[in-house]
Amino acid sequence: MVLLFLDNLIHLKLIDVIDILFVAILLYQFYNLIKGTGAINIFLGIIAFYIVWKVVRMLHMELLSEILGAFISVGFIALIVVFQPEIRKFLFMLGTPNFMGNKPKRFFFWRLRLADPTRLDIYPIVAACGKMSRSKTGALLVIAHRNELQAFSGTGEQIDASISAQLIENIFFKNSPLHDGAVLVVGNRLKAARCILPVSDNQNLPDGLGLRHRAAIGITEQTDALTIVVSEQTGGISICKGGHLRKGLTVEELQAYLEDDFKAA
Repeated sequence: MVLLFLDNLIHLKLIDVIDILFVAILLYQFYNLIKGTGAINIFLGIIAFYIVWKVVRMLHMELLSEILGAFISVGFIALIVVFQPEIRKFLFMLGTPNFMGNKPKRFFFWRLRLADPTRLDIYPIVAACGKMSRSKTGALLVIAHRNELQAFSGTGEQIDASISAQLIENIFFKNSPLHDGAVLVVGNRLKAARCILPVSDNQNLPDGLGLRHRAAIGITEQTDALTIVVSEQTGGISICKGGHLRKGLTVEELQAYLEDDFKAA
């Protein structure tokens, strides 16, 4: 098998290099769309399955190759069904006229961001949550990790402002037109407000949880985001990650949790 690989490598043509490059770019772009979501595990599993099938074929294991090939033959239909939202978003992105101009760092491999991501400025968030807790102002903040939550930011009003305690408090002020919904924090920026989130359908959640808490759990079940909830009834602060809700945090505990999770300076 090694000799066959070396022989193929020697006879590699320019068109083959271009072919491999384009496939790699497409896979990387698709990975960017689904990173931080549950779909990434399916994506990696499919790639691993395909690699195993290729190895089996190279070793001429006919029976196993035929069995795996049967799954591969219908795999394209399965991909369309499983990744329908991601494929639609990917095609929409490709159809954007300024796609390459706006996303150079994500398109060319030699311009990937190798530096550490921008550290989250947690202190305005903690200060705002503390003040809203004392005044019993309901709030829901979603803080992104790897997934940039573009599918959810499009459901609300775009802000794209620096993180500020006063701005967060004004958004969730009871008479504010933006208070109903979630605020998305992406890349150390307040990206959008009044965003609509998926509500968790977990049947094991306590009956007393309202829609705000269920939405906070729902978004963390589908992405790697972290959510902060301030209860309008009790003023209690809750935090949710990976579908697990932790209630009754103090301001100090919230700050410590965010510092540890985002490695804040």
